[in-house]
Amino acid sequence: MRITADTTVCIGSGMCVLTAPEVFDQADEDGLVTVLLPDPPEELRAAAAEAARSCPSGALRVG
Repeated sequence: MRITADTTVCIGSGMCVLTAPEVFDQADEDGLVTVLLPDPPEELRAAAAEAARSCPSGALRVG
């Protein structure tokens, strides 16, 4: 699994951080998504995939 984030479409809602705080964070300066673990371990993959599905702007991609 590989996670990428497009900060040009991120709206800073924070759903990713609420869903998978070990994988995502928000930048202090603008609130946009930061991917902490672009290749999360197996035990975090379900949460990371759920975070991508719940992103209101579609800024997250899981491949």
